[in-house]
Formats: sequence, structure tokens, C-alpha cells
Amino acid sequence: MNKKNQIKTRNILTFLENKTQNFENKIALSTKVQFGWKEFTYKGIGLLSRKIANWMINDINLTKGDRVAILCESKPEFGACFFASVLAGAIFTPLDIKLTLHELRIILTDCKPKVLFVSNQYFEQALILKNELDFIKHVILIDETPSKSGFTTIYGLDNKYDSKFRRPHLRSTAILIYTSGTTGAPKGVEITYLNMLTQIESLEWVRDVVFPEYGKTDIAVLSILPMNHLFELTVGFTLFMNWGLSIYYTNSLRPNDILNMMCEKNIKFMIVVPAFLKLLKSSIESKINSAHPAKKITFKIAYHLAKFIPFTSIKRLLFKNIHTRFGGNFKGCITGGAPLDIEVGRFFERIGIEIYNGYGLTETSPVVSVNCDDRKNLASVGRPLKCFEAKIDPQTNELLLRGLSVMKGYYNREDLTKQVIDEDGWLHTGDMAKIDKRGFLYITGRIKNMIVLSGGKKVFPEEVEAVLEKSELFKEICVLGHSKIQGAKDGCEEVAAVVLPTDSVLEKENYEQIVRNEIKILSNQLAPYKRPTNIFIVKDPLPRTTTRKVKRNKLKEIISAK
Repeated sequence: MNKKNQIKTRNILTFLENKTQNFENKIALSTKVQFGWKEFTYKGIGLLSRKIANWMINDINLTKGDRVAILCESKPEFGACFFASVLAGAIFTPLDIKLTLHELRIILTDCKPKVLFVSNQYFEQALILKNELDFIKHVILIDETPSKSGFTTIYGLDNKYDSKFRRPHLRSTAILIYTSGTTGAPKGVEITYLNMLTQIESLEWVRDVVFPEYGKTDIAVLSILPMNHLFELTVGFTLFMNWGLSIYYTNSLRPNDILNMMCEKNIKFMIVVPAFLKLLKSSIESKINSAHPAKKITFKIAYHLAKFIPFTSIKRLLFKNIHTRFGGNFKGCITGGAPLDIEVGRFFERIGIEIYNGYGLTETSPVVSVNCDDRKNLASVGRPLKCFEAKIDPQTNELLLRGLSVMKGYYNREDLTKQVIDEDGWLHTGDMAKIDKRGFLYITGRIKNMIVLSGGKKVFPEEVEAVLEKSELFKEICVLGHSKIQGAKDGCEEVAAVVLPTDSVLEKENYEQIVRNEIKILSNQLAPYKRPTNIFIVKDPLPRTTTRKVKRNKLKEIISAK
């Protein structure tokens, strides 16, 4: 039986059962609470998942294919709810905690979940949504102690762990994850069980490269990305649990808090976005700059010498003080979600921390490649995984992908699905790329208008425009990415709005303040990261093509000259 057929015939329930048994008493998931650490073994998280699944199947009669949503920060219970949805045959929809009520309503109205799992922190929002949306039949807390009495928590459910769990078809949808839409509405990306299992098998070789000591010692990883992101849910959670690693969660992104946690739990590895690496580099450099002059000189000499040293182990000795601050066991991280600043990557490689540059899309479940073969070439995101066929469109240089990790499609939007997946099954990524003679992939630009922020968040201009265009004060508006050219965010894109106000507004002396106030008011309908941080007010019509499309590149030139 070939590998492709093995994936097709695998039983997802047996897969989960095996992982629970294989790593039974190892710590699976843990989070820091007020009086220490709350830890779950693999057996414990398995039992909690079964308990929740039993409730969904037998107590509330959830049917196969029903949707369940979750609104909460990253924590072990999030994972238990995900596994429970698999056991119950439900479709799991993670919600972005940074979205406004307006944006959450749009998503929930599209997928119509019967169950909404929620943490204490977002319970008030959940109650508002339940009162407004009649298809939400059950709101259940995932925290052990509810913030309000009289409400059910997953811990208060009956201790029933045996049920006739539902075996889903591998091509049925496991996860419905929403990404901003280019038409002003979010799109639900359908990720199947086959997509997930293909990713797990295709990334198996990464484990052997990153963790050569695997099987000989326990490995702890730190999770700092939100679990509602597919990158974290697929790799940082599902894949790492498949390998039997111990995952620790933190709610703080302050470098000192993270470094203290890394020391305390002997953290080996992390998954990050490039913005975090930049923040961590700044923190290290700040510490060095405030040190005694002799130590600063010593660091500069060591940093220069490290350029010529090929062995990571020797680099780690050269910068022992830094590695001690990291806990002494930290190896490195996979970075993705946004372009890696090459100089930042080189800094960490130089001091003996390994950086694995990756690339992916929500529509590819999500990992396309991870550069584990040639870390010296930080500009490359590595070779595409074996589950993908990859080619470059000779006319547009767009990267096209085909394979078992490509999404099923956009939920209830066959029209949008056909726009990105052609008749031959090729996914049009919208990213321009090149592939060298060795098969290494380089992302060179974007065809689509999507704005990628420094933290990896993605913003579609059309979604923001759909909100701002409602104003009667604006004659024309265009939203685009504007790159900073100085400071800590040098080279990073930010959301910019270019506005042509109406004549009546331009006639007023305080027209600039009027425009900015209007944008501020309208932007309350958007998540904070989607709100324009740069506002450019023009008095001439926006440059357009003969078909009346805004010439975005020309507009970028105009605002860059301001």
C-alpha cells in the first residue's frame, strides 16, 4: 500500500486513541495560573475531551456535521474542546478574540454554530451574541470556576467517558477557520481530516532534523501564538501532540516574562512570527548596551568571530550568558506568517539559536515549506513539502500549488473557491515566487492586495474599505499597505487609508481633523489591527485604470513622496 492510500484509509479516532495511550502519563498541556502551573497529562486531556464529546452527543444531541465555535485565549481546555469536536463528528470553528462583536456576528451568522465554548474572559461577549443569534443553543464555559454562578462549565459535566464516538470521513470538514475576505466579508476555509493528517505525515521529517534527540528525552515547547490561528492549531498543537511533546502556554508577550518561563520549564523550541523575533533581538541588544563597557566589547568580538564558525555548539559556548538567560536548553524556532527580516534571522543564527524559515497559507492547511535543509540561506522558505506539487506561472510569477493539503474550499462559497482553485486543482496563492535549481522556494512579492502586518496578521484592504466607504464625508477611499522606513518597524507594513473628502468637507478649515475623527468612529467596527494607522488626505481624484480600478502601486508612490 502506497503512502497516499495509507493516509486515505486511516481512522482518525484510532489515531487519537493511540496518542493518548502512547504518551499516557507525560505532561501534554500546561498553563500558568495564579498559584503555579495547571498541568494535563495526555491521559487527562483525553478524558476531558471524551467527557465533553459525550455531552455533545448524548445530552444536547449534536448531530454529525454540526458546527461548534470557541472564543477563548490559548489554554489547555481549548485543545480538549477541539478533540471533543472530532470525537463528536462536529466541525470546529475557532474565533479570533481580537474581533469586534460586529465582526463576530458576521462569522457566526455564516457558520451558525449550535455550541459556543467560551472562557471567563469573553463570557459577556458570548452572552450578547447568544441573545442576538437564535441558532446558538448552548454557551458553555471552559474554565474550572465560572465567573458567574448558574452557568455550566465543561468541568461540571457528567463524568461519562464512553460513548459511541463518530468516525468522520477523511474528506469531511474538521476545521472551519475564517480569514478576512476580499469582498468585505470573511471567508470560511474548510480544512478536512485528510488535510490535517497529510500535514502531520509530511512534517514528520522536520522532527528528525529539529529534534535529533527525540525519543531519548522529554521535549518542552512554549506556545505564544493564539490557537485560533491555523498555524498554531495545526503545528503548535496537533503536530506537537502527535510527537508527544509537552506544550506550555503563556498569556504574556513581554520578553522578560517569556525568558523567565523558558528557564522555569526548560523550553526547547517555539513557533513564532517574525515580529516576536525582532522584539526579542531588541531586548537582547538593550541588555548588552546597558552592560559594562568591557562586556560590550567582549560581545562585539565574539559576534564578529561567530560569523566564521560553522558549528552551533561552539556558538552557544561563545554566548553562554545569553543561552543561560534562555534556560540553557533552548534550540530555536520555526517562524512564519510574515516575511522574515534576514538581518534578524542572522543575528539569532550567529549567537547559536537556530531559525527555520517557513511559508504557508490558511488554504494549504497551512504549512507549504520549512527551511530545515539550508538555514544559511535565510531568504528561502525551503523546499515545498512532499505532499505538494508546486509550479510558477510563467506570465505572472505566481506560485501555484496542488496536493492533499489544499483546502476543501470556502464554506458555502463555491464562487470564491473557483476563483482560487482552477479546474486542474491548482491553488493560486496570490504570492509571487521563484524556485531555484535545487527546488528551494523564494517568496518575492504578492499579487493580491493583502497587507501582512509585522505580527503576521493579514488584512484585506477591501474589508476595511467596505466599512469606511459608508461615510458620506468621503468621495473616494483606498486602503493599502504602507511600509515604515525608520524606527523599530522599519520595513514593516501598516494599514494606510488614502481619502479624498467631499468638496463640502474640504472647504472647512479643520477638514483633516474631520476626516480623522470619521475614520476613528467607523473603525470601531473593525478589530484594532485592521484599523488604519496612517491616514493620507488628498485633494485630487485617485489614479485609476480605464476600467476604474485604483492604481495601487501608483498611489503608493504618491503617498511615499509625502
